[in-house]
Amino acid sequence: MPAVLSIAGLFLGVVATTHDLVHRTLGLPRWLSEVAMALVGMLVLESAHAYRATHLQHHRTFPDDDDPEGDPAHGSWWRALLAGPTFLYRLWGWAWRRVPEERGWLLLEAGWFLGVVALAVALWPAVPALGVYVALVIVGSWTYPLTTVYLPHDATAADALRQTKTLRGRFAPRLLLELSYHLEHHLYPAVPSHHYAELSRRLEPYLEAHGVEPVRFW
Repeated sequence: MPAVLSIAGLFLGVVATTHDLVHRTLGLPRWLSEVAMALVGMLVLESAHAYRATHLQHHRTFPDDDDPEGDPAHGSWWRALLAGPTFLYRLWGWAWRRVPEERGWLLLEAGWFLGVVALAVALWPAVPALGVYVALVIVGSWTYPLTTVYLPHDATAADALRQTKTLRGRFAPRLLLELSYHLEHHLYPAVPSHHYAELSRRLEPYLEAHGVEPVRFW
């Protein structure tokens, strides 16, 4: 259980940091953002550059069909759950086909993934902890379609104010590193995640005037 909780915390930190790097909200030079994005993604064996390509496409097109990241929002929760094992690989494939200028980074990140997996297998008898870590981060990534796509979105809603959701509460947003303010992020993607709570407070009258009900939890 401690290992699972540690991996969950690592995932939250990586997702929050990568998300800010993708949207260039941290004020870093472009070259440093590129390097930092790759390194942070490598912590959990993911391609941050594939994520950037598909995430920016998600912001441009959701809920249209040409949105590989948002695809699990179209359907049931169990369909989103079943999408987990292949989700990141499909995002990588989409980025490879559609964003050829990123192929250098995509190859580097894929090579890192394959190299670490191969090393974990080779060292399993001597260093099983590495294999456990690799297994946990891979299986953990299978939750992305459900937790980061299906739950925060409603692809059937009539307008942008209802196609994404916002989760409010005393503790839950803090535990989720403010990533629960998903509607606010879709409305203002250039705002860094550590300002989402303030953005949420400022948008409250506007959302109330348009009949948008936040999800209240804990």
